[in-house]
Amino acid sequence: MSDDPLFCVNNLRIQYPNNDIWAVDGVSFTLRRGEKLGLVGESGCGKSTLGRAVMGLLPQLTQVKGQIEFEGQSVFALASETLRRFRGEVVGLVFQDPMTRLDPLMTIGEHCIETLQAHQPELSRTQAKEIALKTLDKVKIPANRWGQYPHEFSGGMRQRVAMALALLLNPKMIVADEPTTALDVTVAAEILQELTRLCAEEDMALLLISHDLAMVGEYCDRLAVMNQGKIVEMGVIQDLLSSPQHEYTKSLLEAALHVQVEDEEPAIRYDNNSEKPVLKVTNLQQYFTIEGNFLQQFLSKEKEVIKAVDGVSFEIYPGEILGLVGESGCGKSTLSRTILRLLEATSGTIEFMGEDLTKISLESMRQKRREMQMIFQDPHACLNPVMTVGQSIADPLFIHQVANPQEIEQQVKAMLKRVKLTPVEDYYHRYPKQLSGGQQQRVAIARALITKPKLIICDEPVSMLDASVQAEVLKLMSELKDEFKLTYLFITHDLWVARFFCHRIAVMNQGKIVEIGETETIFKTPHHPYTQKLLNAAPLLTI
Repeated sequence: MSDDPLFCVNNLRIQYPNNDIWAVDGVSFTLRRGEKLGLVGESGCGKSTLGRAVMGLLPQLTQVKGQIEFEGQSVFALASETLRRFRGEVVGLVFQDPMTRLDPLMTIGEHCIETLQAHQPELSRTQAKEIALKTLDKVKIPANRWGQYPHEFSGGMRQRVAMALALLLNPKMIVADEPTTALDVTVAAEILQELTRLCAEEDMALLLISHDLAMVGEYCDRLAVMNQGKIVEMGVIQDLLSSPQHEYTKSLLEAALHVQVEDEEPAIRYDNNSEKPVLKVTNLQQYFTIEGNFLQQFLSKEKEVIKAVDGVSFEIYPGEILGLVGESGCGKSTLSRTILRLLEATSGTIEFMGEDLTKISLESMRQKRREMQMIFQDPHACLNPVMTVGQSIADPLFIHQVANPQEIEQQVKAMLKRVKLTPVEDYYHRYPKQLSGGQQQRVAIARALITKPKLIICDEPVSMLDASVQAEVLKLMSELKDEFKLTYLFITHDLWVARFFCHRIAVMNQGKIVEIGETETIFKTPHHPYTQKLLNAAPLLTI
């Protein structure tokens, strides 16, 4: 690792238009070639603003003071064409949500070729494809996915595409903004191992922006802790984790350790006194056919079939929390959508409260969804930006026509109080953009509970939240489960969250459930090699 600084931030202050708060307030640090710096802090602390400033991606009229230099040259002084080349060739950026960065009308292959030829127009399509396939292979995307579109990829697979696009031009530095939020532990580990290996081999610097202390602790050399626009503490990872000085760092560490404690009694205990399951899934299959283009259809007699859900069976009993874990693309989310009949099953049965959902009409199924609700991973994407919080929570009641407007308003305000969004009158009239990520997820939980469901399917409900907010939301979900007599199917890729929160765990791989059992049994004596692989890949915070 060279001692000369590659990248310098000096007393940087950033203020967005029409805002009197400095999003970044007096931040300074340096990054050397081959060095890996982790930047952690809660949502809204200024981490992503700093990442965008590095790339010259701040909105117009943003007030910027201080300096960012790359190899001694000011990033703010770069002309537009030089800045365009700087992004990609010098610094590569990986965003948190790849779906908003990928063109839905372009195949993955076209994304790669366009990126390469924009910077290296002398490359032929054949040469560009050869480079792109090698890069895609590095992030474990097989060549047969070349002609597919973003919507045909899972969230984790799309993030791998984003990683590949950032690495295509062999940059000198990578800015990764929450790059593994949507990824399961094994893929996250593989990609971060690949990134850190490239850092070492290519003398490439890495600025890893994250809320995951355990991950940063495992893959970075130094750690900077950010709070309310300032870096409150910075140092060598192990020193900072073993003896944090600032109160905010101590609170972050405490929240992260709270979730992954091993010897503590389980956060919630479960005793099954019921013989009848709330949900019984038997030999469920969900197969998709890859049509291909006209020529592929003409040449091939057999269509390629993806077995997203392949003979899955399990039961969930009243008051139970069943965790469903596995890699992205293993079929977890497809399974949840099939249970709700948002996708029609290829075969198998789904019994809810003793009734087979695969045999009822669509209209009857719509009525059943009153009793089966879902909490999604990204609350911001699930809340209508032009509806107030009160309107969003009330919407299911209007859809199912279960109360008059006065009763609905009373129920919504009572629910806001229950999910601890107070003062109620204030939050009732707010819009989603006026809320933090944790507050948005509380709105999503309130919306799911308002119809008094019996089963809630939670699809990665806390993966986009930082450690302290994650712990708060899980505690709230636990309280609500007891109060409203709820049953949860809890889908997650975070094994520590699953251990902390779930009574039983089902491990899913390539469309099948390969192991299912009591949580502690799965963690202490895993039988299936895939379960062992998942547990070995999970980053553990050590101090």
